[in-house]
Amino acid sequence: MAPSATDRRLILVTGASRGIGRAAALALAKAGNHVIATARSEKALTKLDDEIKAATGHNATLIPLDLRDMTGIDRLASALLERFGRLDGLLGNAGVLGTLGPLETISPQSFQETLDVNFTANWRLIRSVHPLLRMSEAGRALFITTGIVPRPRAYWGVYGATKAALETMIACYADEIEKTPIRVNLFDPGAVRTEMRFKAMPGEDQSTLPSPDDVAATIPFYLSPECEFHGERVVFQDIVKR
Repeated sequence: MAPSATDRRLILVTGASRGIGRAAALALAKAGNHVIATARSEKALTKLDDEIKAATGHNATLIPLDLRDMTGIDRLASALLERFGRLDGLLGNAGVLGTLGPLETISPQSFQETLDVNFTANWRLIRSVHPLLRMSEAGRALFITTGIVPRPRAYWGVYGATKAALETMIACYADEIEKTPIRVNLFDPGAVRTEMRFKAMPGEDQSTLPSPDDVAATIPFYLSPECEFHGERVVFQDIVKR
């Protein structure tokens, strides 16, 4: 008899419909985890589930969710508690580019959406799923960040600021939970061949960039019990150079 979902590690992936999130969800499933995939597009989630089923023989759990719906995040955690009783890993991948340009030209609506998705939603996720991670024997969390944080530059102010806020928050969270079994880290994928990257840098030769699959192949380790890194800022290019 095939193992049930609760016999495998339960990993929640946000922004799982495309790019790094989709590739990571597939890589995590191939590594033997049960993937709980969230994204706004139900159609894209269904396609991901078909890919996971074809590759592993198992289905994912699909939860259409707009991360700007903060009470929806709370309901997600309640549903996971009722169905599974724990959570073993969280990949905080979902993010938006927002508007790139001079700060004085950014609309309040664009600013707020970028802040809500890139920063506030991740705080709400921590608030909601932390008790579930504590119920795991080896809770792990990984949050996607960006090279803009250590290297700020013109026109990236809002996106960079939301990710800098995320990095500070995760560093504080790591310090708070140091004496628990949970391990939390940041992951900087660098420039990757995604729709978001093309939108930001349309003149770039994307054939020179790693694919989402290349990057995602390194992610399952950081959500596994074998990972003992904690409070680290992991850079994909540094992994490749090793």
